[in-house]
Amino acid sequence: MTVKQPMPGELEPIETASRDEISALQLERMKWSLKHAYDNVAHYRKKFDDHGVHPDDLKTLADLGKFPFTTKSDLRDTYPFGMFAVPRSQVARVHASSGTTGKPIVAGYTRKDIDTWAHLMARSIRAAGGRAGDTCHISYGYGLFTGGLGAHYGAERLGCMVVPMSGGQTEKQVQLIQDFRPEIIMVTPSYSLVIAEEFERLGVKPEDISLKIALLGAEPWGHGMRDEIERKLGIDAINIYGLTEVMGPGVASECIESKDGPVIWEDHFYPEIIDPETGQVVPDGEEGELVFTSLSKEAAPVIRYRTRDLTRLLPPTSRSLRRMDRITGRTDDMLIVRGVNVFPSVIEEQILRDKRLAGTYQIRLTREGHLDSVEVLCELQREFSNRLSPLELQAISAELQHRIKTIAGISTGVSVMAHESIARTLTGKARRVVDERPKQQ
Repeated sequence: MTVKQPMPGELEPIETASRDEISALQLERMKWSLKHAYDNVAHYRKKFDDHGVHPDDLKTLADLGKFPFTTKSDLRDTYPFGMFAVPRSQVARVHASSGTTGKPIVAGYTRKDIDTWAHLMARSIRAAGGRAGDTCHISYGYGLFTGGLGAHYGAERLGCMVVPMSGGQTEKQVQLIQDFRPEIIMVTPSYSLVIAEEFERLGVKPEDISLKIALLGAEPWGHGMRDEIERKLGIDAINIYGLTEVMGPGVASECIESKDGPVIWEDHFYPEIIDPETGQVVPDGEEGELVFTSLSKEAAPVIRYRTRDLTRLLPPTSRSLRRMDRITGRTDDMLIVRGVNVFPSVIEEQILRDKRLAGTYQIRLTREGHLDSVEVLCELQREFSNRLSPLELQAISAELQHRIKTIAGISTGVSVMAHESIARTLTGKARRVVDERPKQQ
């Protein structure tokens, strides 16, 4: 597979800047962002005052640790526009999260914010190997979800021809990919496998698919999932990271020449890793909860926003900016099963160690009396469906049960099912966990 290395002069100066230059820019922008939030958002002003800090107290980047965190509860409590730092007349667009667990999170953008977002998305697509003149097929959902329009504006900014397909209509997705021959697709990891399955159903081999690059985000995914997506579509699978509260997609993106973790665009977002229990900042290289402070957002600045994503900061490689490791889980999606903490990503890794099993799976939790029960539903790859004997299926199930018990520390039931037995996601993130346990009173 040909890797598009950056040409001389193709990178922005910040992508090759020294650490001192990056830090100086961050400090200048952080001072502005703290003052902008304090002066224009009553919630931040009260929170800073209650915490006994003022924007003028920031003398070095390390001083950011003196300031209070922002959480999802802060954003919900001020719904819809209480965290905006500009008058509504200056807000050019709003996006919002799904709000499945409460009020949605509303993100506002000035025209300058949208311009910055498009610029960083274009930078991300270029880092992934995309170039002006490429065709970019966008399967992220459009609308209030940040994925579709964020990808769209970035691809156009880079100079790509954009196919704004959105999610769903899988047969039409594949037909357009065959007809339009795009080089790039932007899609969730789980839905990329749905598209791959449709190619398989049609008998189209990976080497006959025009796609070369997939920018995959909006849900956690691991190395096993990357291997499966790359094998089934014949592409480079690139991890792009973002979240509505901070901007949308394009906060960080992997570089195709290394594929060793998303590079954080530190000229616009300052990252910290904290101990999720104590809130103390931990050194680079140690795992903890990712925290972001926006450095240039006008409409809705975020100060020390706790993402709940668990990862670690890594030193620069392909760019001068620091990287983040893959997301190993979220502090708010951790499952507690019979007193044991389990992340779905750990179970996913064990499933994908067996090349006969596909990346589509579901974890079902029930409770009988006071005892939690876990059933892992997984599927065979298409080529193994209806080809294995009951004894072989039983062996796969027993081996997977053993690995989950050894690695995750919990006993599970495992059902190995025929291909396409589990309902597919057609418009967005896969539903990996079905928790049917009664809620604690």
